[in-house]
Amino acid sequence: MKKLLPLLVLSFLAGCASQPFQPVPEGYTGPTASVADSYRALSSSKVEFFYVEAIDEHPVDNSRFRSLAANRGRGMTMAPVGQQRDLPADKSVRLALAARTEYAAPILALTREVFQVKGPLEFTPEGGKRYVVKGVLGADRSAVWLEEEGSGKPVGQPIEAQGSAKLGLFDK
Repeated sequence: MKKLLPLLVLSFLAGCASQPFQPVPEGYTGPTASVADSYRALSSSKVEFFYVEAIDEHPVDNSRFRSLAANRGRGMTMAPVGQQRDLPADKSVRLALAARTEYAAPILALTREVFQVKGPLEFTPEGGKRYVVKGVLGADRSAVWLEEEGSGKPVGQPIEAQGSAKLGLFDK
């Protein structure tokens, strides 16, 4: 009985762990498309990320979070990490797109400008196509959008900041 109790506790705790959201369900055999994040390294310590934050309101792994995790403890340098995910094709999907300035060290973010813009985009991916999240961040204009890779054809309308997209000290 003493050995059974820890096993029951472990089983209970394992049941509480959430599995990451998988946009393509297990066993799906239909056509797929992919959506990739992108980034622009402005220096060894400053990067602009353009990424998918959520799919159908489910948070997903993205290049911003992967890069921050991979570069933790590296001081004043950041090596960006890309991310892409597959989606079932020919089915409407709602993406939460985002663009944000990130720095290698948190102290840099506190003392420098950070821009951010985000919003929803609903579209139906076509099988076999690859889409890329693109954007621009700055004092004059901040926007994020989705486009077909290769052709550069935009998907839907860009999500643009109304007014300044510069984050305040407590928003960073």
